[in-house]
Amino acid sequence: MKKIIKYVTIATLVVATGCGESFLDTDNLFEKSIDNFYSKPQDIDEAMSGVYNAMYVSNVFSMEHLAANLMSDMMLGGGGPDDAGAKDVDQFKDPNEDTYRDLWIQTYNGVTRANAIIEKTQDADFSAFFDTKEEATNYLDQVIGEAYFMRAFYYFRAVKFFGGMPLIINIDDPRDAPRSTITETYAQIASDLVKAIETMPSINQLSIPTERYGHANKWVAEAYLAKAYLYYTGYMTNMEGLATSTLPLIDGGSLSAGDVTNYLNDCIVNSRYALASDFRNLWPYSYVNISAGSTVLPWAANEGLSWVGQDGHSPTFGTGNNESMFVTRYSTTDWTAGQQYNNRVSLYFAIRDNSLVPFGQGWGWGPVNPKLWNQWDDADPRKLGSILRLGDANQGLGGWQGDKGDEETGLTNKKYITVQHNGPDGVKGMFYYLYNMQNGDPLQLWAANDFILMRYADVLLMHSEISETPDGLNAVRKRSGLGPVVYSLQAIKQERLHEFAFEGIRWFDLVRWGDVNTAFTDSFPVRNSGIAGTYNATYRPETKGLVSIPESEIRLSNGVYTQNPGW
Repeated sequence: MKKIIKYVTIATLVVATGCGESFLDTDNLFEKSIDNFYSKPQDIDEAMSGVYNAMYVSNVFSMEHLAANLMSDMMLGGGGPDDAGAKDVDQFKDPNEDTYRDLWIQTYNGVTRANAIIEKTQDADFSAFFDTKEEATNYLDQVIGEAYFMRAFYYFRAVKFFGGMPLIINIDDPRDAPRSTITETYAQIASDLVKAIETMPSINQLSIPTERYGHANKWVAEAYLAKAYLYYTGYMTNMEGLATSTLPLIDGGSLSAGDVTNYLNDCIVNSRYALASDFRNLWPYSYVNISAGSTVLPWAANEGLSWVGQDGHSPTFGTGNNESMFVTRYSTTDWTAGQQYNNRVSLYFAIRDNSLVPFGQGWGWGPVNPKLWNQWDDADPRKLGSILRLGDANQGLGGWQGDKGDEETGLTNKKYITVQHNGPDGVKGMFYYLYNMQNGDPLQLWAANDFILMRYADVLLMHSEISETPDGLNAVRKRSGLGPVVYSLQAIKQERLHEFAFEGIRWFDLVRWGDVNTAFTDSFPVRNSGIAGTYNATYRPETKGLVSIPESEIRLSNGVYTQNPGW
């Protein structure tokens, strides 16, 4: 059983020490300081938990995958009349000055904690804590490489939303640093990823213990380097009008398409990650009949679906997941620290005011654009594996009642949604029964499913796009029973749309391809809480695909930061 371990004291120690405030120059009442804390593996493990803790944000609009889904052309804002925030994000408006501030703050919480590990362990010798010198070396290489990866991860997450970021890469760096350019920010990201790849041990994922699942490894760093390459070269070429085919490094060098392809080749050949045999088995609905002990989702039974699980190659539940490479994990045990440790995408994107079996209720955000349903070939099993037609009895939705929310299209996502069934305590979430959850507000805390940030399918499709070869593309298509195609960028675009629908990837693909400027032309009928209406897609090209810098951060910078164009 997984759990989120929160070392609040350690995280506070690292962040506070980096602030440089005079009140910190007092006696250490807790016996540990940043100078003596990183002295043994237990300290490092606790500090690393603090690094990962910065993946979680309190404000839902600072959740990368939730905001990116709403901004994409395949989801609407939805919700109810009071859910103005979801509609604002969808329509690329920001009447509130700090909509994305939690994302900004958690970026620097994560970066500062990673900086501390990098600096304080460079000359460490942990051989006294291990049976062999090799074990000690591998441990230290892993944690240092992991810290480099996480620093890159946080800056990459931020630069996609905000553009160039202030680069703080040492504990004592000034906190009033100006924003770096997009190119400078990516040079730091790429250099950190290369350092992570070169430092972390080359251990295939089948040899990584289950308890390490959710941590980064060398192969994850190689995959993210490819993602950074595609986003940087695409953004600079198509959004900034500065054509480039290389990813810069901080030493003045750069990485070419061939360099990045070589890293992906290493991942493909040596990582032992692999595609799940059936795309639909990646998602929790494929386990609901097994968890319920009876057929509550006839379609899944007829298709013979069986969930791969979410704990890697040897999961607590499921057949074994070799496709999910990097994920956001959520708690199954501890709800005391806040709702951010629950997968709120599944809650917020679930069906509004309809508690059915096996799909439960939520806030009704993210209705699906009917264009996606209409243009998707019925022969592709990912269509029904990704989208729910509300009212479909074969999906357990025969009792669905519409006119409960805004911008209803009759379609909702199927990957991240509340899944539930009857049991000893009545109808409750599947994860409630799997993990024997006990909490005060189960509806809002049932979603313990991982949010997948990197899948092996993405490695294959990125390889095809960067190398301009069809092998990876056709491997993904073959998994879904589709025939081979010749390589073209248009084929890649179509495949990524269908493979990664509602996974928080589509928006960033539109931006890097430059398609964001032409994608938002839709106008179609919707139902707004029982009233007929028309949805008009909106995007403002002057923003260049970036969101607003938090106004409070601009004020705190005393004019060092300037607001992004269009905001």
